[in-house]
Amino acid sequence: MSRYQIDIKWGIIFTIIAILWMAGERLAGLHSLHIDKHALYSNSFGIIAIAVYFGAMRDKKANYYSGQMSYKQGLVCGLVVTLVAAVLSPLSQYLTTSIISPNFLTNASNYAVAEGTMTQVAADEYFNLKSFILMAFMFVTGMGIVTSAIVAIFVRSK
Repeated sequence: MSRYQIDIKWGIIFTIIAILWMAGERLAGLHSLHIDKHALYSNSFGIIAIAVYFGAMRDKKANYYSGQMSYKQGLVCGLVVTLVAAVLSPLSQYLTTSIISPNFLTNASNYAVAEGTMTQVAADEYFNLKSFILMAFMFVTGMGIVTSAIVAIFVRSK
């Protein structure tokens, strides 16, 4: 078994779950009718993300390290999951904004302008595919590092 096979698998799982979450948001109307509630419910994905990292590290601990895993080994596992998820995040954003919910960026932009939180120019600069790809990459990377560091504490062997 490749040293990083489990980690890569979980990075792909993370990405698939994120795409499914976005499809669920669209079906729930959070990309259109209930866009005012999007930020509230979208942040709930963090709970699922943490669960994925726990799953990855527990899988790695049980099936690669024979039940004994140090903090450093857990952290490396989480960082590889993060790397894979970050590399796949542009694809995820493209699928979300082009196929799953092609009107999301326009709806979000219109909502921000209507609420007075952004001018039209600012909203156009913020709500576009390039911007969302960059933000997703940075967010997945940053939160993945933090999540890896914390989850590894709980999954390590005592």
